[in-house]
Amino acid sequence: QVQLVESGGGSVQAGGSLRLSCAISGLTQRSYCLAWFRQAPGKEREGVARIHDSSGSDYYVPSVQGRFAISLDNARNALYLQMDSLRPEDTANYYCAARRYTGTWCGIADSSEYTYWGQGTQVTVSS
Repeated sequence: QVQLVESGGGSVQAGGSLRLSCAISGLTQRSYCLAWFRQAPGKEREGVARIHDSSGSDYYVPSVQGRFAISLDNARNALYLQMDSLRPEDTANYYCAARRYTGTWCGIADSSEYTYWGQGTQVTVSS
């Protein structure tokens, strides 16, 4: 059974940094897409960044490009999101997610494609 547990959220002033962690267990298939999503109050859940475990290929949405960095440890035990130059609009509940890689693009436009989810960790950025 795949389990994802996020940690590392908190409150920070604009311009500050946070590092989110996601402890992973139960991955048994050869290859996965792993991603970070976020959801602000009253808004839909949106993909932020993703990484393909086998190739290391990563992708970021334009709003976080150059400020956030996603990484995965070699044993696939933990997923990270380093967030720098945080802005008030980054305030949201952040979730890690995983799905089996099926040979196509590891997209993050559609959260329903992801099978496994953590419980979320809150990030609050004040101005």
